[in-house]
Amino acid sequence: MITSLKVLLIAISVLASMYLIACALLAFNARSMLYHPAPRSADVPHWTMPRGDADIIVSSNKQHSTQLILYFGGNAEDVSQALAMLQQTFPAAAIHAMHYRGYGGSSGSPTEATLIGDALALYDSTSNGQAQDIIVVGRSLGSGVAVQLAAARSVQRLVLITPYDSIGGLAARMFPAFPVRLLLRDHYDSWRHAARISAPTTLIIAGRDEVIPNASSLRLLREFRPGVAQAVTINDADHNDVFAYPQFAEALRGN
Repeated sequence: MITSLKVLLIAISVLASMYLIACALLAFNARSMLYHPAPRSADVPHWTMPRGDADIIVSSNKQHSTQLILYFGGNAEDVSQALAMLQQTFPAAAIHAMHYRGYGGSSGSPTEATLIGDALALYDSTSNGQAQDIIVVGRSLGSGVAVQLAAARSVQRLVLITPYDSIGGLAARMFPAFPVRLLLRDHYDSWRHAARISAPTTLIIAGRDEVIPNASSLRLLREFRPGVAQAVTINDADHNDVFAYPQFAEALRGN
């Protein structure tokens, strides 16, 4: 009886140790699992935004206009490739797409705090009090950056492509056996900021999205004040090909 109890206690101790090690590994690797830097196309014009602790590369059409488009892309996305699509949709606009720290030649390491700070700096350095029509566009990971920017600055319109309510929430559903919310350092809780946004907002949802569940996008939609946000679902689209559908350009344009 005593021997069996000792074996049981040893087994519980081993399992507990393994669990704590798994938690530690998850916490240590959380950012490397979240951020997947992508290189930048060299043939797209760009400029550099110095941030003191990092130099941020911004791909741009380098136009001057009272209409300003600020684009924040998804994970593993070369945002310079989005310029052609944005230029086609907004031909008269000045367009700037930010390469996150560690992405596309930008220096530094990405964190939620630094990405939000860089987004605010990009807004401040490009608006210059001259832009009258500022549209902020965020895709996937970038939707969390765009939401926090629109909650902190005056914009005329916000477009969220395949958005989520919370990366922390998504991760918790992926790893239900672990206290993920305690282990993560970057949560991107977009739902916390939605109620502070007054700009007309469009959520573009891919009906067959296997990366960001539609339920997550719709939870975010419900956090906006009544009449502020609307959702456009492209039923046949998935997370990566949503740009290819005619309904996407219409929703992006605001038709």
